[in-house]
Amino acid sequence: MVTIARHASRLGEIRHGPPGNALLRSLLNQNNLLKDIKSSNHTKLHYSLGCSIRLKQRRHSFCDRTSCTHGISWPLQFHTASTNHDRTRSTVADHDIPIATQSRAYAPPRAGLLSYLPASVVPFAELIRLDKPVGTYYLFFPCLFSTLLAAPLTIPITPPLTILSTTSLFFLGALIMRGAGCTINDLWDRNLDPHVARTRLRPIARGAISPQTAIIFTGFQLLAGLGVLVSFPPACFFYGAPSLLLVATYPLAKRVTYYPQFVLGLTFSWGAFMGFPALGLDLLSDANLMLAAGTLYASNVAWTVLYDMIYAHMDIRDDATAGIKSIALRHERNTKAVLSGLAAVQVGLLGLAGWTIGAGPVYYVGSCGGAIASLGLMIWRVRLKSVESCWWWFRYGCWFTGGAIALGLLGEYGSRVVAKDKHEERNS
Repeated sequence: MVTIARHASRLGEIRHGPPGNALLRSLLNQNNLLKDIKSSNHTKLHYSLGCSIRLKQRRHSFCDRTSCTHGISWPLQFHTASTNHDRTRSTVADHDIPIATQSRAYAPPRAGLLSYLPASVVPFAELIRLDKPVGTYYLFFPCLFSTLLAAPLTIPITPPLTILSTTSLFFLGALIMRGAGCTINDLWDRNLDPHVARTRLRPIARGAISPQTAIIFTGFQLLAGLGVLVSFPPACFFYGAPSLLLVATYPLAKRVTYYPQFVLGLTFSWGAFMGFPALGLDLLSDANLMLAAGTLYASNVAWTVLYDMIYAHMDIRDDATAGIKSIALRHERNTKAVLSGLAAVQVGLLGLAGWTIGAGPVYYVGSCGGAIASLGLMIWRVRLKSVESCWWWFRYGCWFTGGAIALGLLGEYGSRVVAKDKHEERNS
C-alpha cells in the first residue's frame, strides 16, 4: 500500500521541500481547499501518519476526505491553533459557525423510531421532536398532577378507569401540542438556529422544510389539538384556549428578556388547571379549588424554570454569540443558588396545594418529600459546564421529580378511596 511516507520521509520535507509542497498542493486542489487555507490564520493539518503541517487559517475546524494522486483516500482533519481567541465562539456578523458544528453534517437517522419512517416523513418527525419525547413528558406531568389532585375531590370519588382515560387523552394532547410548539419555535428561530451547535441541523434551519410548509403543518397540528380538546367536557375549551397565546409568544421572549424560561413555565404548566374541569370541577365557582389549582400551577412554573435553566446551560456559549437571552446567561455565576431557590419555591407551593385540599401524610411524604430528594440530588450532582451532564439530568430528572410527585398524588388518591370504603362499611 502506498503511504505518504514514500513521498516524504521527514516532516521538514513536507513543510519545505518541493515534493512535499507538490503533494500538498495536489491534495488541496482536489478538494478546492487551497483558497480557504490561503485566507486563514494558523492551523494544524493532521493526517493518518501523525505528520503535522502548520498553515495560516482563521477558521475554527473542519474535517474532509481527499485522495492523493494514487487514488488512495486520506482523512484530513483541520484543527485551529489560534492564539488569544476563544475557539468555541463565533460571530453572527461574520457568519462563522461554532467549532462544535463544523465537524458534523446532517445524516439521516439509522437507529430508533425515525429510522423506520419514510424519508419524506423524517423531517416532520424531527420537527416535532418525535425522537426526543422528554418535552412531551414535561408538558404532560402538570396535566397528570391536576387530574390526580382533583380525582378525590369529586363526588363520588373519580374511579380509576376514568382517571386512566382522562390522563391518556391528556398525553395525546401533550404529544400534539408539544409538536406544534416546537414547530412554532423553529419558525421564529429559523435565522438563529443555524448559529447554535445543537440546533443548526433542525429541519427548517438546514432547509429540509420550508417556512411556508411548516406554517401549513402547524395548522394541521393545531386542528388535531383542537380535536383532542373538544373531546373533554365543554368547560375545558374555555380553560385551555388561552394557552395558545403563550405557545405563540414564548419564542419572542428569548429576544427581549433574560427570563424566557418563565414564559415557558407559564406555557408548559397550563395543564395544572385542566385536570379539574376535565373531571367536572368548576374552578371559577369554588375559591378553594381555584387556590389549589393556582398553587399547583405556580409550583409547576417554578419547576419548569428550574429544569429549563439546566437545559439552557447546554447552549450558553452559542446563545451569547447569537444574541439569544436566557436565565442561564443572566445567572451564570450563581446558577446553583438560583436552582436551590426555585426548588424551595416549587416544593413550598406544592405543599400549599396539598394543604388547600386537606391532603394527608402520604401526599407530603411522597410528593413533597420525593420532590425535595430528587431536586436536591439533581442540583448537587449536575455539572453545568458539561453538556452531557446537563442533558442527562434534564432527561431523567423529569422522571425523578415528576414521578415522585405523581406517586405521592396517587398514594393520596388511594388512601382516600380506602378511607371512603371503610366509612361506607361502618355505615352499612
